[in-house]
Amino acid sequence: MSSSAERIGTPPARWPWIGLAVFFGFAVIGSIVVVANGESVAAQVPYIVAFTMFGIVGALIVSRDHRNVIGLMLLYGALMTSSSFMGGELTTWLVERGHTGPLVVVLALMNNFGWLFGILPVVFILPLVFPDGHLPSRRWRPYLVFILAFLSVIGVSFIIGQRTLTGSNMDLGVANPFFVEATTHLPNLDIVIAVLFPVIFLVSVGSLVMRFRRAAGTERQQVRWVVFGLGFAFVTILVGDFVLSGNGVLAAVMGGAGFLAFPVSIGIAVLRFRLYDLDIVVRKTVVAGSLAVFVAAVYAAIVATGSFLLGRNDATVSVIAAVILALAFQPVRARARRFADRVVYGKRANPYEVLTEFSSRVGGAYATEDVVPRMAQILGEGAGAKVARVWLRVGRELRPSASWPSDAAAPPNVAIVGDAVPSIPGAYAAAVRDRGELLGALSVEMPASDPMTPDKERLVADLASQAGLVLRNVALVEELRGSRRRLVAAQDHERRKLERNIHDGAQQQLVALAVKARLARQFVARDPAKTEEMLGQIEAETQTALDDLRDLARGIYPPLLADKGLEPALDAQARKAPFPVRVDADGVGRLPQDVEAAVYFSCLEALQNVAKYAGASEATITITRAAAALTFAVTDDGHGFDPNTVGSGGGLEGVADRLAAIGGTFDLRTAPGAGTSISGTVPVFDVPTDVPTDPAAPDAERVGV
Repeated sequence: MSSSAERIGTPPARWPWIGLAVFFGFAVIGSIVVVANGESVAAQVPYIVAFTMFGIVGALIVSRDHRNVIGLMLLYGALMTSSSFMGGELTTWLVERGHTGPLVVVLALMNNFGWLFGILPVVFILPLVFPDGHLPSRRWRPYLVFILAFLSVIGVSFIIGQRTLTGSNMDLGVANPFFVEATTHLPNLDIVIAVLFPVIFLVSVGSLVMRFRRAAGTERQQVRWVVFGLGFAFVTILVGDFVLSGNGVLAAVMGGAGFLAFPVSIGIAVLRFRLYDLDIVVRKTVVAGSLAVFVAAVYAAIVATGSFLLGRNDATVSVIAAVILALAFQPVRARARRFADRVVYGKRANPYEVLTEFSSRVGGAYATEDVVPRMAQILGEGAGAKVARVWLRVGRELRPSASWPSDAAAPPNVAIVGDAVPSIPGAYAAAVRDRGELLGALSVEMPASDPMTPDKERLVADLASQAGLVLRNVALVEELRGSRRRLVAAQDHERRKLERNIHDGAQQQLVALAVKARLARQFVARDPAKTEEMLGQIEAETQTALDDLRDLARGIYPPLLADKGLEPALDAQARKAPFPVRVDADGVGRLPQDVEAAVYFSCLEALQNVAKYAGASEATITITRAAAALTFAVTDDGHGFDPNTVGSGGGLEGVADRLAAIGGTFDLRTAPGAGTSISGTVPVFDVPTDVPTDPAAPDAERVGV
């Protein structure tokens, strides 16, 4: 039903469980009276078990969806048959003791009408309306009217056409006060009714077959299970009624198994293919049904064997059967649970086992390289997926981090738009978030024979909710590795740049000075004037080389920054900018060398970006200092950009890496037409009193800043 999913979210109703309790009350009373009447309990147990399953499955469904036709019919059938059972046994017990009053008449009518209007509507009509509670089409309405009319005719014939109303013992009864003598002249329709019963049932099952041929996906799987169950029920009931009619216990076992197939097949359809999302409780129903079949079969076999060997059926045989069942109950229950899991979940683990294994894996001390592939494996096996993947967010795209099976073809990266999980072709994906931040996704590709269902979606979502911390750790590890790679690459680049500048600049100048010095030595005696001219050139070129070396040293670590601190060094750079730059750093004072260097070069990188891309008319550098932190911000009034579509670039990544190296943080705020603000915060501890002022400090210290 289209609205079933919406109603499932409401709190479960209690009245279906009250109805189930009434069913159990009727069944218990009837069972007690069976013993009092001296009848075979073994012949009643299979039917009690079967209709108990009717009541349990019906109550489970109706408690979550009080308008569900399938659940209402199952619960109704259980209540009517239990009232018929109780009414028939009480009728026999009272008639044997000479009671024939109105109460006995009412109980006898309950015995007749309980079966007629209890089980027959379920058997005939339920196949017509499964799984959505509606007829397959309007063309089936006349057939439904025919079924109701047929049952009404039988009901009227029961009231006015029976001279005697009987209970469980067909030889004992009470006079029917509603009997009409004229009905005795009507033709006997028992043969017609006996033929119509299986015909109507098969036509109803045929409607399911027609629905199956038109259905697809989940509904097709649901109908397949129910058709199988109804077919099994038809065969076993015929065998019990006609082939084994001379053996009461075995006939009851076969008939009970046939009726048991109704709720069990519906329960499996409900569970495995999520018609009403009752996986846990219906799994328990499957377990209970398996146990019920075992109890009925073993009890009947022991009673039949004991009766054959001992020549009687007394309490001793029942006690032996009870002891054997008690000893075998626990092992059989364990096997029944495994059977239910196999029926419901196939070869995969049930959702709770999946979540438990995942939690233990996350809680254990496992390396990142192990956790992510294991996460993909647990996801794939738990959902029964063809392929399962763990995606990691890197910048503005999702990248596959691990797949199960491991040899699955790697898909391309998927671009992220906004903060939502993008559509992954051919897969169902669930976002992995931590504190609201999108960190990645889990995706599954399901086989055509086992499509995606609400329970699998919930399982993927539950795993995704637990995977946030894992993916954050993975992202941090990847970010750290990437930061280290970028830092090493930046250091190598700076070393190569320094080598190139020294080779092309100061080294060439010094080589030229050495050559001129040798020439000047040769001219000392022969041409003093020429020697003096060359010495002047050497002096000028030496000054040029010294200036070049000073410029090179300033690029490594500016002397003004080492001598005066942040504010003067930034003021000097602001004056060189091609646009007005205001520096607001009053009261900052001196800071540790690594902090000053990180903030200085971060601000310079931000100013370079403003000059290259912002189109700003002015910029502002603001530096504030708190008790244990220093905060800086470089803002401009440029055109800004959309950070969701435009990458931050290698320069800003270098700023983030530089700040992270000393425990700081980096933040970028911008929007089209709203300018850009680049800010950062670094921790500040005790400032050393001997802040180095020598621009020629060791290279290893400066290059690593």
